[in-house]
Amino acid sequence: MNRPPRREMSFDGESESTRTMSLFLPSQPRRAADTAAEAARTPEAVRPAVPREDGPAEPPAPRRDRGGWRTGAPVFALPTLLALVMLLPGLGDRQLWRDEHATWWAASLSLHDLSVLTKSIDIVFIPYYLGMHVWIAVFGDSETALRIPGALAMAAAAGLLGLLGRHLFTARVGLVAGLAFAVVPGITRYGQEVRPYAFAVAAVLASTLLLLRLLERHGFKGWCAYALTVPLIGWSHLASLCVLAAHLAFVVRARRAGDRVAGWAWTAAALLGLCLVLPMALAGSGQSGQIAWNNPTFHDLQTYPEQLFGSWAVAVPVLVLAVVGALFVREYALPFALWTVLPPLLTFATAAQLHLFLPRYLLFTVPAWVLLAAAALGRAGGRLNGEGPRALRTGGLVLGLVAVAGLTLAAQPGLRTARADIAGEPDFRGAATYLLEHQEKGDAVAYGGTFSERRALDYEWRDAATRPKDVLVYRTPQELGSYGAQECPRPASCLATTKRLWLVTTAFGEDPYGDMPRANAKAIRAGFRLAGTKELHNVRVLLYTRSAAEHARDDSAADRAVHAS
Repeated sequence: MNRPPRREMSFDGESESTRTMSLFLPSQPRRAADTAAEAARTPEAVRPAVPREDGPAEPPAPRRDRGGWRTGAPVFALPTLLALVMLLPGLGDRQLWRDEHATWWAASLSLHDLSVLTKSIDIVFIPYYLGMHVWIAVFGDSETALRIPGALAMAAAAGLLGLLGRHLFTARVGLVAGLAFAVVPGITRYGQEVRPYAFAVAAVLASTLLLLRLLERHGFKGWCAYALTVPLIGWSHLASLCVLAAHLAFVVRARRAGDRVAGWAWTAAALLGLCLVLPMALAGSGQSGQIAWNNPTFHDLQTYPEQLFGSWAVAVPVLVLAVVGALFVREYALPFALWTVLPPLLTFATAAQLHLFLPRYLLFTVPAWVLLAAAALGRAGGRLNGEGPRALRTGGLVLGLVAVAGLTLAAQPGLRTARADIAGEPDFRGAATYLLEHQEKGDAVAYGGTFSERRALDYEWRDAATRPKDVLVYRTPQELGSYGAQECPRPASCLATTKRLWLVTTAFGEDPYGDMPRANAKAIRAGFRLAGTKELHNVRVLLYTRSAAEHARDDSAADRAVHAS
């Protein structure tokens, strides 16, 4: 009896004819049952081997089930709310200082005057100034109104740090990192600053979180969004672009793991984003003289942690825990090193040319330090990939929250300093109030010192119904395209009709005319006598009246004019 020829089967149970037909048929999604059946049929010998715990190789960390929005929402919301609690109360109590006055001045200009200003100075801040220009037009320019955008950006940064910690490690690590970040005094200090540093921190965290998600699941729209975050970083502050070195390290790590798309996609997106920043950066390179005063010494490098975090009491525990945390996250050691250590070292080494080594310029490194510290605490509650007994994980979360509470207590002196007027800055608010209360009709005002006194008083008197005349202004800052005005070239003539003159000066010592043009000082000495002095913190208000000789000269001139008529 002839049997039919036996069909030859492959090792996975498919016949040769079936495999041949599958080449020409459109592929269909495989059912879960088929996949499970195939796994059951697969011989043990050909299944991929998983190294044991005590083996020489460590298995790749499994993709963590992060719990979706149910864990993501509180990890973002709780740090954000705590940051708002730290930032919003008393937001307008602290006086604006020189840099904040500069923001107010630039953002209050017309768009034409702003374009003229940025041709000579601060072109790298023009996106921020434009945003603040719109904000002021809608919400006004009180101290509180000016500081709300930065406070909201910094609060969002706390929530984004929570999500970043959740993405890299676990929800408890992200929560502890976000909460700890919110109580750092330096974060409160610059979250209440009318400058773009808070936006730089938020942009860096948003860009990093988006990149890490893209490295898990690529998408054209996602890479386009990442390309847009790059100029947001640069427009906030050019020094923040140092974080791209850490981004590159994350990409290289993904490529070594077998991701062939990550390198090309990141390079294209980063270059596209940089194309929107480089023209502004090149134009700003010709304006670096405005920060040429910033020539740090080794002492500045030594005090860098204190200035960055706001106090040694916070800097020391965070940095110590961060070093410990780096030992537990060796797979991310290089990206975190490039994020935390490279920017200060690079800006310090190039300070003579770029003048960018300032702690507030490097505020975007604080989240990375805090996240490493939170990872060290999280390791006490089990593995950083989320595995471990539930009781141990709960204990780790409790430990992290206790650490945040302790950090909050240690931060209290630094937080009080962060919310107070900046040490060394003059009390321009008090000077402006005193002068308005004692002014008379026809009074004039002059300025002396190096603290941008004219701009400070312009802000304090922005809503005043009457104010002394700035009699020595010859050309306004708008006409010059600058922050400062041009003084009258013949001050004696400009002061000829002035009977009472107020001098607001930050020059202390025996000579109240220090740090003012010599011609101005000579005209005041010759034509006026000192009638009163009011001393406030780092600023003096002096009242001058016409001297007797000047009064007699004016009277005789008036008599001659009457007889001649």
